[in-house]
Formats: sequence, structure tokens, C-alpha cells
Amino acid sequence: MLKKIDHIGIAVKDIDETSKFYRDMLGMEFHGMEEVADQKVKVAFFQIGETHIELVCPTSDDSAVAKHLEKKGEGIHHICYATDDIVADLKDLKDKGARLVDEVPRTGAHGAKIAFIHPKTSKGVLTELSQK
Repeated sequence: MLKKIDHIGIAVKDIDETSKFYRDMLGMEFHGMEEVADQKVKVAFFQIGETHIELVCPTSDDSAVAKHLEKKGEGIHHICYATDDIVADLKDLKDKGARLVDEVPRTGAHGAKIAFIHPKTSKGVLTELSQK
């Protein structure tokens, strides 16, 4: 069962430059940076209230985020919802006819189990589930 919005992912070309806006101009608390090698991205983490903002920058030209930037430019990439049971939620979504990018969870930032729902299911919004 989904609990809350965990984070909003924003695709960026220059993670260091963009981080200045969120940290210095908006005053968000910076929670570090991490490279997620299997997704070919570097992620910077910011917090506002209970929600996090994740700046996602490709580390390779063949990553999904690089392709997103090429096609759509910088901006909101995905919305992530926290869950206590990602496997059950994926099964439920599939049973209801959702098109899944990931039928089995994979490892994301901070070691969380993550899975994506195809944007064609949600009218153009890439949706992520995350279980910490």
C-alpha cells in the first residue's frame, strides 16, 4: 500500500550547478550525492518537509535519463511513492492492467528496492515505487 510521496526526481544536465539553486537559492537541506552505477546516474538529495527532491544526472550517454534529457529536456522526470511492500504493490498493479517497466524490484539509491510503472499507464507520468 502506498504511504506518501517519497520524492520527486528532476532530470538535469549539470548536477553541481543545479544543486546550487536548490541549496543556495531555495534553502533546501542537502543530504548528499550518490552514484547509482547500474542506472548510470548520479543523484543529489535535498529535503523539504517530509518530501525529498532528487536531482538525477546521467553518467553515460546511453542511460535512460540521458535519453529523457535528449527527448524532453531538463525538468521533472518522475514521482516516487513510498511503500511497505513493493512486491505486493507491483503484483496488484499488474493484476489491474498496469504496464510495468520493472516487474521485479531492483536496487536504487540508498539501497532501496525500486520499480517503475510505465508512463503510458499514468498519462505520461513516470511513476516509481520505493521500499526502504
